[in-house]
Amino acid sequence: MKSVRDLYKIGKGPSSSHTMGPEKAAIIFSRENPDADSFKAVLYSSLAKTGKGHRTDAVIEETFAPKKCEIIFDSDTAELAHENTLDLIALKDGKETARIRVYSVGGGDIVIEGRPPIVPTNVYPHSTFQEISDYCKQRNIRLSDYVYMHEDEHIKDFLYSVWQTMKDEIAEGLKKTGVLPGGLNVERRAQFLYNQRHIDESESTRENRIVCAYAFAAGEQNADLGTIVTAPTCGACAVMPAVLKYMIEKKRLPEERVIDALAVGGLIGCLIKQNASISGAECGCQAEIGSACSMASAALCELFEMGIDQIECAAEVAMEHYLGLTCDPVCGLVQIPCIERNAVAAMRAINCLSLANFLFGTRKISFDLVVKTMYETGKDLSNRYRETAEGGLAKNYK
Repeated sequence: MKSVRDLYKIGKGPSSSHTMGPEKAAIIFSRENPDADSFKAVLYSSLAKTGKGHRTDAVIEETFAPKKCEIIFDSDTAELAHENTLDLIALKDGKETARIRVYSVGGGDIVIEGRPPIVPTNVYPHSTFQEISDYCKQRNIRLSDYVYMHEDEHIKDFLYSVWQTMKDEIAEGLKKTGVLPGGLNVERRAQFLYNQRHIDESESTRENRIVCAYAFAAGEQNADLGTIVTAPTCGACAVMPAVLKYMIEKKRLPEERVIDALAVGGLIGCLIKQNASISGAECGCQAEIGSACSMASAALCELFEMGIDQIECAAEVAMEHYLGLTCDPVCGLVQIPCIERNAVAAMRAINCLSLANFLFGTRKISFDLVVKTMYETGKDLSNRYRETAEGGLAKNYK
């Protein structure tokens, strides 16, 4: 199984699969074809249908600049190997000189057809939660210890940089007001939420307001091309930072504990990516927000030094109740319903923490089983509900 470095990526929003992945492909193709005088990019399926809203065309054009790149949106071609498929074509004097087919497989990763996958080597010897749990229990170690045993010596420094970026995206998001780009006229609401204090506000109401404000702040930064951390994707980037920032402030916990929490949350995300998918175009929003909620729930359990069985319970409950969630971005933008979904998932992660604390001994469903179920469910979803903006709210919103 791959490193948590492969899951947490720092970069520009709004979409790991629709902007980070195509940008990486364009960089590689541009370097391989320095003599080309122009390029052409053909976007298929989900990339074609929501590429404008996710600014896929813009990032490709910027990457090939100053050379021109013609963008073609092909939403008709079917029977593709992956929902996020694009062809890149190099031209010299108007004639094709090179071509590659690329699959943007989620989380900023790409696969070029006919070439070995461009992926890091495996760092973990296990690929299921059950295997990892058995290994840790036999050695009386925590899941965070397991991560540190198998990652490189600089992994904590990397996680500190991830945490700093998460804090920065919230801080920047809380400072800004105005309308998000894209034409939907969605106003930034994080600052408004954060400042709506009431004298008689209950503790639970305040928790809801602050956690949601943090999630809105990070989500709005992502939607506005801000620098964020994929956790596990751009579209679901706000859940983890919102709950972790709120809880360390509320409980006055040292930031060292957050690093352990990020390690465990990352491990959960890696398991989902290994055994299912974190791509909305492949499995719907359950693969993005559902995965983010699972990661955040597990991270919170680690933050409070709960046991392995409680961590598994929290992560499982989080995913179980997102099964079947559709990815239906209005106008292909990561704004409606994406930003609010991050806030709701952040609150649900806190609920899962509480349930796992009390009820972990009564659970019947394993984390590995719910991940398998999520993948099967995602594959059964109609293509209209997998980031194509052809169904759900995207279809009905006028």
